[in-house]
Amino acid sequence: MAETRNIPRVVVVGLASCFGCQINITNIEAHLMEVLGQIDMRYWQLTSSDSMPEEFDVAVVEGAATTEEAMQTLRRVRERASAVITIGACAATAGIPGMAAPDWEPRVADVYGAQVPAIVGDIACAPRAVSEVIEVDYAVPCCPIDPHDFVRVLQKALYGGNEYDRTSTMCGECKRNERGCFYGRQTLCLGMVTKQGCGARCPNLGRPCNGCAGLSPDANLAAARIVAERSGVGAQRLDEALEMFNQESLRSA
Repeated sequence: MAETRNIPRVVVVGLASCFGCQINITNIEAHLMEVLGQIDMRYWQLTSSDSMPEEFDVAVVEGAATTEEAMQTLRRVRERASAVITIGACAATAGIPGMAAPDWEPRVADVYGAQVPAIVGDIACAPRAVSEVIEVDYAVPCCPIDPHDFVRVLQKALYGGNEYDRTSTMCGECKRNERGCFYGRQTLCLGMVTKQGCGARCPNLGRPCNGCAGLSPDANLAAARIVAERSGVGAQRLDEALEMFNQESLRSA
């Protein structure tokens, strides 16, 4: 009798985001069918209006949690999934939505005035990263994600692996690519505090890093501020730029 193979059941959940990371997954046309052939895709919010099933093995989450409903969804996902993968900066760091998190209450009042509708208080909450609500097992960084990175992380979640988790900053990648430093041109770049792994794609195209991979655990913010001041960029500009993709990290730094 042929052996029956248990195919992992996967769901893809979208929270507050542009859904660009999910769309980017479809850009690996040459390999997408091979990926889908390894899993039982039970639910993909981007492609279906059906309800999320009660049983699944792996959950892929894009976007930040900005409502009570989203946080309830995440807790339900965590209860059922043996592995949770976040994709993109919004899920990993709260991203663009997270920029509204500081001083959340006054921001609500700015929109609704003194009489905030009761329903807003019941459903809305300060934007936060998925990891601030539930435990996350794997993360695919950047904005948007590299779809090949997604495949690599998905396979790690499905089959395991002992790949080293890289934590150094992106400056090393940039130097190995033999690119000149933007700070020598008095141009702000977040590569010296951003987690490596993207291959320094933006600097390779002549654009400074905007930090979408999130702060590296090895980042030295104090030293980065000194470099920014000495180069004429200014420490304040550095701190302001960090707010875009690093709200969670800055709160704990």
